[in-house]
Amino acid sequence: MSQQGYVAAPPYSQSQPGIGRFGPPNSSIHYGHYGDPNSSYSTPQPGVSKSAVPFGSPPPVGPPPPGAHQFSQTSFQNGSGTPGQQPHRFQGPPPPSNTGPSYPPYSHQSQTAFPNTASASSTAQLADQFSSMQINSYGPATAPSSCVSPGHPAAFQGPRLPSPTQQQMGLPPGAQLPPPPANSVNGLCAQPALPPVARQGGIPGPVPPNPSLQQLPGQPPGPGYHPQQANYGPQMAASQLSYPGAFPGGPAQLSGPQQKKLDPDSIPSPIQVIENDKAARGGQVYATNTRGQVPPLVTTNCVIQDQGHASPRYIRCTTYCFPVTSDMAKQARIPLAAVIQPFAAVPPNETPLYLVNHGETGPIRCNRCKAYMCPFMQFIEGGRRYQCAFCNCINDVPPFFFQHLDHMGRRIDHYERPELSLGSYEYVATSDYCRDKKPPNPPAFIFMIDVSYRNIKSGLVKLICDELKTLLDKLPREEQEESSAIRVGFVTYNKVLHFFNVKSSLAQPQMMVVTDVAEVFVPLLDGFLVDFEESRSVVTNLLDQIPELFADTNESETIFAPVIQAGMEALKAAERAGRLFIFHSSLPTAEAPGKLKNRDDKKLLNTDKEKTLFQPQGNYEALAKNCVANGCCVNLFLFPNQYVDVASMGLVTMYTGGTLYKYNNFQLDADSPQFLSDLRKDVQKKMGFDATMRVRTSTGFRATDFFGAIYMNNTTDVEMAAVDCDKAVTVEFKHDDKLNEDTGALIQCAVLYTSMSGQRRIRIHNIGLNCSSQLADVYRTCETDALINFFAKSAFKAILSQPLKTVRDILMNQTAHMLACYKKNCASPAAVSQLILPDTMKVLPVYMNCLLKSCVLVGRPEIPTDERAFHRQLVMAMGVADTQLFFYPLLLPLHSLDLKSDAVPVAVRCSEERLSEGGAFLLANGLSMFLWLGASVSPELIQGLFNVPSFAHISTEATSLPDLNNPFSKKLKHILEQIQSQKPHTMKLMVVKQREQPEMLFRQFLVEDKGIYGGASYVDFLVCIHKEISQLLS
Repeated sequence: MSQQGYVAAPPYSQSQPGIGRFGPPNSSIHYGHYGDPNSSYSTPQPGVSKSAVPFGSPPPVGPPPPGAHQFSQTSFQNGSGTPGQQPHRFQGPPPPSNTGPSYPPYSHQSQTAFPNTASASSTAQLADQFSSMQINSYGPATAPSSCVSPGHPAAFQGPRLPSPTQQQMGLPPGAQLPPPPANSVNGLCAQPALPPVARQGGIPGPVPPNPSLQQLPGQPPGPGYHPQQANYGPQMAASQLSYPGAFPGGPAQLSGPQQKKLDPDSIPSPIQVIENDKAARGGQVYATNTRGQVPPLVTTNCVIQDQGHASPRYIRCTTYCFPVTSDMAKQARIPLAAVIQPFAAVPPNETPLYLVNHGETGPIRCNRCKAYMCPFMQFIEGGRRYQCAFCNCINDVPPFFFQHLDHMGRRIDHYERPELSLGSYEYVATSDYCRDKKPPNPPAFIFMIDVSYRNIKSGLVKLICDELKTLLDKLPREEQEESSAIRVGFVTYNKVLHFFNVKSSLAQPQMMVVTDVAEVFVPLLDGFLVDFEESRSVVTNLLDQIPELFADTNESETIFAPVIQAGMEALKAAERAGRLFIFHSSLPTAEAPGKLKNRDDKKLLNTDKEKTLFQPQGNYEALAKNCVANGCCVNLFLFPNQYVDVASMGLVTMYTGGTLYKYNNFQLDADSPQFLSDLRKDVQKKMGFDATMRVRTSTGFRATDFFGAIYMNNTTDVEMAAVDCDKAVTVEFKHDDKLNEDTGALIQCAVLYTSMSGQRRIRIHNIGLNCSSQLADVYRTCETDALINFFAKSAFKAILSQPLKTVRDILMNQTAHMLACYKKNCASPAAVSQLILPDTMKVLPVYMNCLLKSCVLVGRPEIPTDERAFHRQLVMAMGVADTQLFFYPLLLPLHSLDLKSDAVPVAVRCSEERLSEGGAFLLANGLSMFLWLGASVSPELIQGLFNVPSFAHISTEATSLPDLNNPFSKKLKHILEQIQSQKPHTMKLMVVKQREQPEMLFRQFLVEDKGIYGGASYVDFLVCIHKEISQLLS
C-alpha cells in the first residue's frame, strides 16, 4: 500500500507540460488562483493532456498505468498535481479549442457524438459497472476494498470494515477494457466508445424518468443537503464534448440498444453521509480540546464545548491536517482554507464569549508579530516570560499578569483565564484601538425610503412606516443593557432627498429638502439621529405622515448613489458607525451621480464579454470604499419589476458587509410576510460595527487570499463596515516554508470592532491544525462542505475577470486532480476502471456538479441577469451551513410524518425518482421553499393542510398554509419554523402541484437530475469525472 507522502510514481513524478493544467512547466506556482494573466498554455503531450480525437473514435488500447493506486482517506489540499508544474485554479486565458483540457461544462459537440463504429454492448457495460460499483466506504487504506457483486442493488449497505475510509466504484472483476479514449472526459470506467444513446452531447443519457414516480425500495434514508438554483447553460460551440449534460434542442435520437438502468442507490448519497454523521455524533458534546480534530458536519446538531480551540461555528477548515511542504500541497491540489464566521450565533445551551478586561494596559500581545495572548503561548522561566507560538519570539510577562507554573509547566491560573484556556474570547480595547484615540459613539440606523410613484401606489411605503412603529422598540442591545443605545434617523427620496428633524422637544417633525444631489450635504445635525425612546411621539407622528405626505406624487424617477452618500455623510458628521436601511424599487435613471442605464444584453451570454454583466457600472466602487472607511454599512431591500442592475446597485452592500434582499414583482398581500420577516430579522441581528479583521498564522504558511462580502485596502486587513452573525470570510493559505509536524499549523483571527453599545472590542478565535508528510492524513481530515464553500466563492470571484467557460473548466480540472492524486498516492492498488473516492470526499462530485450547474456559472436567456448577480452576491458572504443547503437542497417526505414524535422525517435525495404520486414533499434551499403535491396524494393530507376536500381544490396562489387546529398542520408549521429559524433569508412558500406549469420551477432544484436547461445529472457527472481521472493517471 503506498502511503508515500508526495513521492509519486510515474507519470506524476516527472514534470510534463500540461497534465490537465494550463501552465508552462516551470512557471511560478499559483495554485489556488484565479487570475494569472501571464500564464500561457503549453501544448499538451499525447497521453498526458487530451488530444483532439473525436469522442466516438476508437480508443488507444493499452494496459493501465503502473502506479495506479486507490483512494482511501479524507482531506484536501491546494496546489498542482506535480511539483514543478503550473497548477491551476482560475488562471490565464482559455486554451485554444484543439489543445489543452477541454471539458467545458455545457459545451455542445460540433461533430456527431457517437459514430456507429461503437460496440453495441458498451452501454450495457457501463450499466454493469455502475451496478457493481463498489462503494464500500470504510475500507482501510491498506486493505483492498472488497467488490460488491455485479447487480447488487444497494452497495451502500455493504459490509462495514473496521477501519476508515474508502469508496470504490468499478467494473465487475474480470472485465478487461482498454483505457478511455484520449479526449473523452467522461466514462465512469474505462471502456470503448459508446453507441448512440438518447443524449446529445456524447455521454450516455440518464434513463427516462420513472413514469410512476415510485419511491425506490433500497433508498437510503437521510436529511438533505442544499443546492443552488440549477439553471443551466446553453450550447456553446466546441471541438468536442466535455461536461456531460444534454441541451434542449440538440440531436437526441435513440439508435442502438436501450440503455440498462443505472442504480442511483449504488453511488454515494449526500443524505446517507449526513445521516451517518448524525447517528455517530448527533446530540453529543463535542469538546475542542484536540489539535486537528475533525468536527461533526454542519448538518449535525451537537453541543460544542470550547476547550482551547475555536468552535466549528466560528471556524471550519477545508482540511484539518495541512501537508508539510508546498510540493505536497501542489500535488494534491486541495485548497488549504478556513471559513471564518466571527460573529456566528451560538445556541442558548452553549457558553457565550467571555470578555477580558486588562484596563489601561489593554490586551497582551507578542512584541514581534503582534499575536494576542492565547492557549498556544508557552510560558518559560518560571512564568516570567513566554514564547510566542506564532513567531517563536520570547516576550516578558507584564508584572500584573505574572503567575507561577505547576509541575507540568502550565500556569496555576490556567483555567481561570479565558485567554489561556479557551479558543474564543473577547478583549476590551483601549483608546489606542479607536479612531483618533477617542472612544466611539454608539452606532446609528438610518431608514431611507424610496417614495416614488410606484412605491406609494403599491402600498409599500405605508407598510414600511407601520412596521417601523413597532420594530424600533426591538433595536438590538447588549445582554446586560435595559434599552438599546442605537440612534435612529429617517430620510425619504425620489429625485431629491428629504431629511427629517425628529428632536424630542418638537411638537411636529420638520422636513428639509436637499435638491442638489450632485454635491450632497446633511442639512441638520441636531435632531436627525435620535434616541427612539426619547423621541417616540415625534417619530410615530412622522411615520404616520410620510404615506400621506407623498400620496399625490407623480414622480417616477429615482436617484440612488446620492442616497448612500447622504447617509454616509450623516454618520460621518455625527462621528458614528452605523447601517443604512434603503428600500428601493427601480433602476436609478434620474440625472445624478450613480445614474444607471439598462445594459442587460442577452447576446453577451457565453461570450468572453459575459463577465461584464457582473461588473459594476459607474462610480459605485469608490462610493463603497468611502462607506467602508466611514463605518457605513448599507442594507438594501429591492422591489424590482424589471432589470435594476443588481451588479452595480448591490456592490456597496456587498463591500460594506450589508445584506441584499430582493422581492421581484412585489405584491402587498402575497409578499409582505416575507419582506417584514426579513426586515425584523435584519434590524434585530447581533453584530459588530466599523470592523477590521486580521488573520495571523504560525511560521511556514500565511493567509494569501480572502473571499467574502468584504473590502481589502491592503493585503492583510479585511475591512468591514459591519459584520453580522451570518457573514463569513473564506481565507486561503499558502506555504512559505516547510511546516513542522510537532508544532502543527496555528491560526489566530482577530476582529477589532465597535459593539452595539459603543464599546471598542477585539474578538479572538484560535484554532490549531495538524501537519503531516503523508497525503493520506490530509485527505482523511478533509471537510467537503467547507471545500464547496471555498470553490463557490473563488469561482464567483473569478467570473469578474475570466470567461465562465474557463472558470468551469478549472473547477472540473481541480476536482479530477484532487481525486486522481488520492487514487495514485493513498489508495490500495486497483484497476484503472475503478473510481475510488476518499471517504471524506465521496460526495464532492455531487456537490461540485451542483455548483457547476448553478445559475451564476451558466448563462441562459431564460435566467434574468439580476437573479444571477443576486445569487453571486449572497454566496460570497455565506458560511458553510448556508452554502451546503443552497447547493444541495433539503427534500423532506411529508406524507411519512410521524405525528407522535418530534422527529423531522429523514430527507430524501434531490431527484425526481424520489418523488411519488401519492406523496407530498417539502423542498428548501435557504432562499426558496416549495411544497410539492403528487397527483394522487391522500385526501386526509389535503384536508389536514389546506382545509379543502380534494387535490383539484388546492390553490397554488397561496404563499403560506392556513392556520388549522389539527396535528398534521401544527407539525408541518413547526418543521417550517425550524428550517426557517436557521437561515438568514425568509423563504416564501410556493405550492406546486404535479404536472402543472409551476412544476418546472421546482424541478430545477432536483439537483441530482439532468438540468432543465442543460447540465449533467449526478450519474453522468461521475462518469465524466472518472474519465478525467483515468486520463490524468494514464
